Amino acid sequence: MKRILLVLFLACALFSCKSKKQAVAKKPTKRTERVVTKPQSEPVTKDLESEVSAPAPTFTSSVDAYIYQYHQIAQEEMALYKIPASITLAQGILESGSGKGRLSVEANNHFGIKCHGWKGAKIYHDDDADQECFRKYKDPKYSFRDHSLFLSERSRYSGLFKLKQEDYKGWAKGLRAAGYATDRKYPDKLISLIERYKLYEYDESVLGKNYVKYEAPMASVKGTYTVEKGDTLYGISKRYNLTVEQLQKLNGLRGTSLDIGQVLVVKP
Repeated sequence: MKRILLVLFLACALFSCKSKKQAVAKKPTKRTERVVTKPQSEPVTKDLESEVSAPAPTFTSSVDAYIYQYHQIAQEEMALYKIPASITLAQGILESGSGKGRLSVEANNHFGIKCHGWKGAKIYHDDDADQECFRKYKDPKYSFRDHSLFLSERSRYSGLFKLKQEDYKGWAKGLRAAGYATDRKYPDKLISLIERYKLYEYDESVLGKNYVKYEAPMASVKGTYTVEKGDTLYGISKRYNLTVEQLQKLNGLRGTSLDIGQVLVVKP
């Protein structure tokens, strides 16, 4: 009997152990799937508008292109040296052929400024005489700065700085009277450019609320004479009790030739 009980006990123990092993073997294992993800591209942090620059505007004339390219420099010079931006731009257009002349292309010289003791780079160009010496610059902006210094540091141009910055007509006439140009029509050419392309608006932009549209005083209008056919400098001087020399000085004239329609100052 004892032997039978022992056999039953061993059988039960063996069955119990086997069932535990099966239970352990059948314990579900946690399955993890490997998910492969494509690497994301780095976020775009740059402003697309800043990367794609706006296309440069197109212009129907070289004058418009010149004004667009250099008006800011002219305004900066006006803020620093009190020379109207309209005058600087008009002179640049006229002297450089709107940036197409040889001096401006090869020497960045936009105002035809000659050497006059210049120690920098030089270029030689036919002007009043053959192969005259002109200043050469690394960048056009230095030409604009030298133009400002040329006018502001020479005593013969000091009278210009007593004029209002809005008075582009006074500046145009004063430049020729001070000897900047020999062409009698130089002031008219500058004024024509300023008014045709509204360059005075750049003066207004610099001066802001201080800008006052300049009107020539009535006294100076009454003190002028418009040249008619048959007029001579001598005859006009006698009419207004002036000498020929006085009339020449008032109008910055070096000779005695006149043009029909030319406006002369006949009273100081």
